[in-house]
Amino acid sequence: MLIKDSDDIKSSEITDEKNYWNRRNFIRGGVLAATTTATGLLYRGLNPPNREVKKLDPVELSAKQGYFTAEGEAANDFADITNYNNFYEFTTTKEGVARRAKNFVTRPWTVEVGGLVHKPKTFDLDEILKLAPLEDRVYRFRCVEAWSMVIPWMGFPLAELLKQVEPMSDARYVKFFTLYDPDRMPNQKTDVLTWPYIEGLRLDEAQHPLTLLATGLYGKMLLPQNGAPLRLVVPWKYGFKSIKSIVKILLVRDEPISAWTDAAPDEYGFYSNVNPKVSHPRWTQATERRIGEFGLRDTLMFNGYGDQVASLYSGMDLKANF
Repeated sequence: MLIKDSDDIKSSEITDEKNYWNRRNFIRGGVLAATTTATGLLYRGLNPPNREVKKLDPVELSAKQGYFTAEGEAANDFADITNYNNFYEFTTTKEGVARRAKNFVTRPWTVEVGGLVHKPKTFDLDEILKLAPLEDRVYRFRCVEAWSMVIPWMGFPLAELLKQVEPMSDARYVKFFTLYDPDRMPNQKTDVLTWPYIEGLRLDEAQHPLTLLATGLYGKMLLPQNGAPLRLVVPWKYGFKSIKSIVKILLVRDEPISAWTDAAPDEYGFYSNVNPKVSHPRWTQATERRIGEFGLRDTLMFNGYGDQVASLYSGMDLKANF
């Protein structure tokens, strides 16, 4: 199978140009459509059943260590989780991220936390690691491109960090920034997205106990392709909300414009809650393909975390607020 870089994809192979009103949105939409259409087949083409793949932490190890969701779903293999990644700062090709990011240096590393807070502070990574005990949280992880995994994250609630800076009463949203360094993250030299990558949550979403700052997975520190050294994990939202390699967190009054909302606001809304009843304009979200499995699963509302988070959206029209 030939995998093309985004610049090599012809418009006729992707979508009708009338759906995009500028060149940058056309490139972004084309890249995502191409990668989405072939997700399941592409993964299996590169990792066919008769090809032996070195697994540093196979499912047998996950069983020994209890890496299951509360509903009994086993975690994906370590090899799956660390070799099939979205991280556009390095490449738009999922299978290429690990290779291109392998020399990414994550120490020293600091995170600025400020904005509408009483005690703004720049944290060293080691300070962050001491804020709360690290623990394993096995979460379903659902990508907007209709694939999913189960990942045992190591981390702590974001709320523990926010307590340290004491949010002001008029802080309503939390705005996150990925590192911007085109020399270290070479795909930032392209215009596939507006850099740096920005994401946002409402403050109550950010303070929810399911929202993690993750520093590792499978009992190991995060690898670069998974967002080292510090990333967000919001398991009831599509994966692009879980911003990687965070260097700045600001508490703000107004709703932030996130990277993908800026790129295509009709396709990627601010909330981005997993909702099988709201289709992406170019594909359904009613089903998903679990990496490592054949066939499709039904997508769960809020990715299966509705009992914990549905109250956050009481009275909201989740089709209008997608």
